[in-house]
Amino acid sequence: MGKATLYRRWPSKEALAQDLLAELAAPHIEVEHTGDTRQELHQCVDNALRAVRDTPFGAVIRALLSQIAINPRLGDPFRATVVQARRDEIGGVVARGIERGDLRADCSADVATELLVGPVYFRLMFGGDMSDAFADSVADTVYAAYAMPTIGDAG
Repeated sequence: MGKATLYRRWPSKEALAQDLLAELAAPHIEVEHTGDTRQELHQCVDNALRAVRDTPFGAVIRALLSQIAINPRLGDPFRATVVQARRDEIGGVVARGIERGDLRADCSADVATELLVGPVYFRLMFGGDMSDAFADSVADTVYAAYAMPTIGDAG
């Protein structure tokens, strides 16, 4: 595909990069409704981890992270689509967890999203263990932080 063909489909390199990111990220956002809040929180971390560790999305996001941070023509659409889709999905997990009585009513979906997915991106950028055990640890920690106290936990 020549440059002229590319620019007929995408008006800019940012638009091309955004479409690529959205296409590569899409299969790794949805969380299956299992009826088990802890399991769904694990899926939230696992989806992000597998996307950056095991798929072409990882290489592309690594290459573009600095541009996403400083170039609003790339960063703004990425945040409005891919990041917002992940926030919405995790927000649904949190809402279901609250409805089930598994999570406290004061559980912030925004903070929970950042606590679940942020460590994956931190390690993507700065290095560190990206194992399934790491994902389990993150999800278990977030669940413990927001879980409804059980009888005998009040002290």
